Amino acid sequence: MELLALVRSRGFVSVELLATHFGVTMQTIRRDISQLEDEELVRRYHGGVGLPSSVQNIAYPQRQVLNSEAKQRIAELLASQLPNDKSLIINIGTTTEAVANALARHRGLHVVTNNLNVAMTLSANPDCEVIVAGGVVRTRDRGVVGEATVDFIRQFKVDIGIIGVSSIEPDGTLRDFDYQEVKVAQTIIEQSRQVWLVADHTKFSREALVRLGHLSQVDCLFTDRPVPEHLSAALREAGTQVFVADVPVLAAQDS
Repeated sequence: MELLALVRSRGFVSVELLATHFGVTMQTIRRDISQLEDEELVRRYHGGVGLPSSVQNIAYPQRQVLNSEAKQRIAELLASQLPNDKSLIINIGTTTEAVANALARHRGLHVVTNNLNVAMTLSANPDCEVIVAGGVVRTRDRGVVGEATVDFIRQFKVDIGIIGVSSIEPDGTLRDFDYQEVKVAQTIIEQSRQVWLVADHTKFSREALVRLGHLSQVDCLFTDRPVPEHLSAALREAGTQVFVADVPVLAAQDS
């Protein structure tokens, strides 16, 4: 949605400016803002609209549907690059859950995960061994976190760690919202011979509270749009290989 894209690019936009930009009434803009606010994609402030808090993530049900088509394309691209007979650790996130769906036909996978949704998906594949990390299960997204989770993951050294994040800053810093979730992701990075990061384009303009790591720790980035210029220098310096999912022809014609 163009309104959401404009807010993400600027951080804060007045209602008056939005009405002028889109050539509609203030009432129409307020109605659109209310709809986005109900979905927890923006937050209304005095005189305008901005991004949600940098200390609290979007609710899980909203994240499941947000950019779902882009996440599916990212997941399919990653699956096309992943050989059979590999060991993986996959963390919490709606994009990593899309990756699990895309790996449904892979053979010989050994997957450690702290995401029960990923475990349920991949356990349906008879050619995939799934190992679930112990710890505290979060009811909101079925993620498993805590010190027990970290200790469990430290027992493994895998070929590839597949992680998602909430924010990638211009200097290459990776951030997320939940400290416990971040501790698990950091352990996954440590225990992986390669790290593959999945992140749709919205992560390039978001802010989050907790530092997870840096692009220099990431071997491959899978995303759905060309990386913005402000992030290109950090990626080049980090030596991270970037894979961009193709945009469907019809979607490109519609835009």
